[in-house]
Amino acid sequence: MQNAIRTVIAAAIVTGLAVGSVATARTTYADTRVAAQAGTVSPIGRWQIQDVARAPQDGAAVSASGFAAKEWYPVTGRATVMAGLLENDVFKFDVFHGDNLRAVQVPEASGNLFVTPWWYRAGFELPKAPGTRHTLLRTHGIISAADAWVNGQKVADRADLSGAYPEHDIDVTRWVHADANAVAFKVYPGDPRTNLSIGWVDWNPTPPDNNMGPWRGVDIVQTGPVALSAPYVATTLSADLKRATLAVSVTATNLDTMAHDATVSGTVADKPVERTVHLGPGEVKRVALAPGSTLDDPKVWWPIGMGEHPLYRMAVTATVDGAASDRVATTFGVRRVESRLTTQGYRQFIVNGQPLLIRGGGWAPDMFLRDDPARMEAEFDYVVNLGINTIRSEGKLENDRFYDLADRHGILVLAGWECCDKWEAAAKTGGEPWTDADLRVAQASMATEARLLRNHPSVIGFYIGSDHPPPPALSKMYTDTLRAEGWSLPVISAAVDDTTEEAGPSGMKMAGPYDWIPPSYWYGDKLGAAFGFDSEVSAGADIPRLEDVRRMLSVQEQEALWKYPEARQYHASADWSTFAVLTPFDTALAKRYGAFSGLADYVAKAQLDNYDNVRAQFEAFNARMSAANPATGVIYWMLNNAWPSLHWHLYDYYMNPAGAYYGAKKANEPVHIQYAYDSRSIVVVNHTLDRRHGLQASVKVRNLDGSVRYGKQVQGIELPGNHAQSVLDLPSVAGLSTTYFVELELADADGKAVSRNVYWLSTRADTLDWAKSNWYLTPVTEYGDFTALASMPKATREVRASTVREGDEEVTTVTLSVPASSPSAAVQEHLAIRRGAEGDLALPVRWTDNDVTLWPGESVVLTARYPAQGAAGAVVEVSGWNTPVAQVAAEVTQGTKH
Repeated sequence: MQNAIRTVIAAAIVTGLAVGSVATARTTYADTRVAAQAGTVSPIGRWQIQDVARAPQDGAAVSASGFAAKEWYPVTGRATVMAGLLENDVFKFDVFHGDNLRAVQVPEASGNLFVTPWWYRAGFELPKAPGTRHTLLRTHGIISAADAWVNGQKVADRADLSGAYPEHDIDVTRWVHADANAVAFKVYPGDPRTNLSIGWVDWNPTPPDNNMGPWRGVDIVQTGPVALSAPYVATTLSADLKRATLAVSVTATNLDTMAHDATVSGTVADKPVERTVHLGPGEVKRVALAPGSTLDDPKVWWPIGMGEHPLYRMAVTATVDGAASDRVATTFGVRRVESRLTTQGYRQFIVNGQPLLIRGGGWAPDMFLRDDPARMEAEFDYVVNLGINTIRSEGKLENDRFYDLADRHGILVLAGWECCDKWEAAAKTGGEPWTDADLRVAQASMATEARLLRNHPSVIGFYIGSDHPPPPALSKMYTDTLRAEGWSLPVISAAVDDTTEEAGPSGMKMAGPYDWIPPSYWYGDKLGAAFGFDSEVSAGADIPRLEDVRRMLSVQEQEALWKYPEARQYHASADWSTFAVLTPFDTALAKRYGAFSGLADYVAKAQLDNYDNVRAQFEAFNARMSAANPATGVIYWMLNNAWPSLHWHLYDYYMNPAGAYYGAKKANEPVHIQYAYDSRSIVVVNHTLDRRHGLQASVKVRNLDGSVRYGKQVQGIELPGNHAQSVLDLPSVAGLSTTYFVELELADADGKAVSRNVYWLSTRADTLDWAKSNWYLTPVTEYGDFTALASMPKATREVRASTVREGDEEVTTVTLSVPASSPSAAVQEHLAIRRGAEGDLALPVRWTDNDVTLWPGESVVLTARYPAQGAAGAVVEVSGWNTPVAQVAAEVTQGTKH
């Protein structure tokens, strides 16, 4: 099938025809209407795009108002070329299924769609305005570069508009007029190895267009003679958190050829500010407002789980000759961010005087950089639901909306440049050496990102290197540029254990693993085990739920997944990568849980392993957050995927939470009880700042048949905030089955449940060969034995469910019970919501808990929140390790909230 698709596409390209038909986009093309007021920013909402090979006219013609863009593709304002073609249903197959995407990557000899430039053309309507009005064309980064025309006039060339990140303002006042205007960009193709753009290393296949286009969008800006930009509020918070000093500034630019006096006035945190400045022709001046302004008893911004996340607002207007010329606004938070090196040399972040354990994941945007505000918001809801506190962005840096969401939710952000392409060419990892032009693009990129990030309280640092620190000259350029923009946060040399003279020791380690290791690995004392700061690390493969595996893989790939562990999987990693095969994972899964009887059996066993391993990774760092050699940070590699993948995610591309998700969610509970693989200790963890008094822990060790071989109650536990401590060491227990369970419960002083956690363990330990470790895994010489799980009797369970509407969400509450008469525990019960018995899954969904294990006589109440949609009633679907799939219609509760 794939070969047939490739043949059709290649033939279409060779004959100069479009791939598929030129479809009508879902949204009709319309000119962008620019607001009349000075100080307004109007994003271009829709483009028309076409390959230069099919539209050979020059820029003067394409940007003329009367140009007929017939059979061009209408696309959204932040679309790359590939994203635009997908918008128009150009490819008559699912590029995310199987290896269909290969068909788009036709050899250049066949006339690849993406080796020639593409036109981006848009109309915009300007209102009638005073003669002092200026119109700016603002770009936010173009991959890889572009020439620009407005109304037939070339206004910038590719040397001016190059790089994924630099923001540029082009004054086009002399070439525009009231009513209809047109802008055109000739966007040049690029390659992450030769351009400072965006690359994907081994995360996923390379996008066929290399993400060509104005991916962050283009704006039409209306301003008077003096324009304002880069509003900044630098906050200094006292050690007692009782007083904040504000350093407020904004950049003023005189766009005219004559001098002007401009009065900049407005409010910062509801306090008035005002200053009048004189600007010569073309002069740019940084204007300080209200120097030394203070806030008494400020509303302090805290990371999630440690307090609230209040934001203040700054809004100022420039007035010239009594008329408003421009205005800017921003939000900011009051907080202190510091970092220090532990005795062992690892970085520890301190927010508002509180050292905290960084628990996060690595961020991936959509592979085609498609802009989806609703999805991004849902992903942040998942981060909150997971209980982690940090996102790391290794390149693929996002727009303001991403950081606004992080601010609002209290999620910390560690941003930085990417590895393994032009950005780290000095390390000889594949990128071409830099030119002077590249250095200018990099400096402009750093300045733009500094201005974008510095007001956001969620941002706590910037990596100027990833897998390698930058060489001295580049390191100096980055740090000097950051300081020039008022950057006050930690600057980190790299994600590896290295240093630069300008930024100092990184305090990071990046020693693996990236492939399968057992849960006990994390409790070791070497490499990526739980000590210090792991900047990116995980046990590799994360297998989605069965419906998603079938959705993403061809029939042949599905069969190979469980039958042939040496087979390369297109959805595992880049073709050339070590991780394109799942051999270590598949081998361990079969050795520990038994040979696979089919795809469903493989996926079910993978869910057990992913839950267990991801939970152990975060829990090991929890256990050692208060140790003498403390664990200070762990970034799970990765949080999400750029496309459907079998590797590296806490939730999959379809946003269907699976074992990895719920293992992470369990480990990252605010107050939590857990088992330590190294010491057999029972540990309680408090990620909040509130001291917990009189906690009660219950510990049971159960055989496979559910019989309790050991039980212990621990009363009166005092647990300080931001702390972990052992409350019990499990003794050696005689008479255990080969596979056995440890059931942990934590309750408050009144007996209310706080945390519940169940482990399946083996009397035969996984044995690691640390001496033969490499950069991505540590070999295992003997595997734990969980094969007895397959012999468990079928359990019975009872399900009751009700649903209520709350605003734009539905909330389903499920009582899941295992009757006392059940012949066995119900292991890893997974709940999902369908829209009707045969309907689609309700996604995204946020459960209070999931993948739970219950013994006869036990029950649990679980709640799910998901978008309200359609008339089909909610059906709860329950499946488990040793229970059949069952569906229960949720009763609609009367008194629905709206």
